Amino acid sequence: MVFLMQPYGIQGLLKEGHKHLSGLDEAVLKNIDACKQLSLITRTSLGPNGMNKMVINHLDKLFVTNDAATIVNELEVQHPAAKILVLAGKAQQEEIGDGANLTISFAGEILQNAEELIRMGLHPSEIISGYTKAINKTIEILDELVEKGSDTMDVRNKDEVVSRMKAAVASKQFGLEDILSSLIADACIQVCPKNPANFNVDNVRVAKLVGGGLHNCSVVRGMILKNDATGSIKKVEKAKIAVFVGGVDTSATETKGTVLIESAEQLENYAKTEEAKVEELIKAVAESGAKVVVSGAAVGEMALHFCERYKLMVLKISSKFELRRFCRTTGAVALLKLGPPNPDDLGYSDSISVEEIGGARVTIVKNDGGGNSVATVVLRGSTDSILDDLERAVDDGVNTYKAMCRDSRILPGAAATEIELARKLKEFSFKETGLDQYAIAKFAESFEMVPRILADNAGLNAMEIISSLYAEHAAGNTRVGIDLEEGVCKDVSTLRIWDLYVTKFFALKYASDAACTVLRVDQIIMARQAGGPKRDQPAGMDED
Repeated sequence: MVFLMQPYGIQGLLKEGHKHLSGLDEAVLKNIDACKQLSLITRTSLGPNGMNKMVINHLDKLFVTNDAATIVNELEVQHPAAKILVLAGKAQQEEIGDGANLTISFAGEILQNAEELIRMGLHPSEIISGYTKAINKTIEILDELVEKGSDTMDVRNKDEVVSRMKAAVASKQFGLEDILSSLIADACIQVCPKNPANFNVDNVRVAKLVGGGLHNCSVVRGMILKNDATGSIKKVEKAKIAVFVGGVDTSATETKGTVLIESAEQLENYAKTEEAKVEELIKAVAESGAKVVVSGAAVGEMALHFCERYKLMVLKISSKFELRRFCRTTGAVALLKLGPPNPDDLGYSDSISVEEIGGARVTIVKNDGGGNSVATVVLRGSTDSILDDLERAVDDGVNTYKAMCRDSRILPGAAATEIELARKLKEFSFKETGLDQYAIAKFAESFEMVPRILADNAGLNAMEIISSLYAEHAAGNTRVGIDLEEGVCKDVSTLRIWDLYVTKFFALKYASDAACTVLRVDQIIMARQAGGPKRDQPAGMDED
């Protein structure tokens, strides 16, 4: 007779196949280790000299980039604690559009320092309380470091926009930031509404065309469609535009119908009436003053024939999002069915022409008038992965423009701000009593990560750079940062490297929030995954 032992403790509580990790060694330190590993991946991509990562995702798509948000998105991180850091990076990317790398790397660094404190004997809750005090003090110090007079700016002044945008673009495309920042600034200023706070990132489009080089890039006031015009008319000027969502074709009936035709004359007349009906519709569109017909679906052969006869240019845009943008660019109202449009529903464009760029035929819709609602940055490059990376740099630039429309305050870049924060927080930690001071001191030490990584990635001696930065800042030169090209410490106001206050503010806040969330976890309880047992692969067939 066999006695089955009843499981006791947590084993008896949960279903079979669960995992349960608790205590400092199993839960807290393992979580910290996972976050450390993630931040080790991203930190080598920090800064202008950041290295590229080659990521191949589950669909076999290749990404070659140093953009942390793309890297962590495509990695499909499984570990629950590391996922918290990924979410912090995503939040930063959505809020500001830049600084995701700083968020993840800094969170990893403060967690690494928390591990040292835990091994010293501090309890995680004491570390959290110290870190919370430290981040509040950091935000106070950040306010003091803001450049005087930078809180007001003219968002339509290209020089001011470029100076704030340059650092964000340089971190993605070092060496090309002057050309790219100028292009992005032009595009953003063109589509900036009367109230800059309402700036919409979607209004700056990117058209990637393989071939040529960066010097061939340009900004088009209007849109670029990556397809040819359907008919034989390839160019119109000062045209009114009619947009039909449902396609330009004879409409079929909703229900099935049967037509009984008894003689050849009836068959002929039936075909003629259809023809006459289509001609009548197209003629009505032409008489309304429209020179261009845009279709959201198929264009019928017969309809195309009559469009040619009435000298109408025909464009087909199958994507409804693209069609929506087209309507925004031209001010047209999309009509559901083919029919004579009202004059108010017609859009207008200065010129629509089909051109060949790098072997691809594209339709360029231009509106040279002021107050344009969409601008397109045309990017040229030798390979698709280079173009993708350039597009990410443009996205960062446009998002930075949006952020500066809301808050234009700037801080010294090139690690000058971080060293000053480290120095001031160190002083603050000496004034604190209790165990918090150790956590605050470690938090201050974590800021050294930024100059250390910038120097390492540029192949410089990090210890020398950090010690000379501390010496300069102790002497009162709070604006001294690293000049990566010459490998020395210089005043960043001469280098014109500025970071946006909001980028730093949110990156540090999200990083410390994520780190504290990870430190608060003391048990990990994972239920058994849903679904039955994994099926074996079917065995191969016999050779016979």
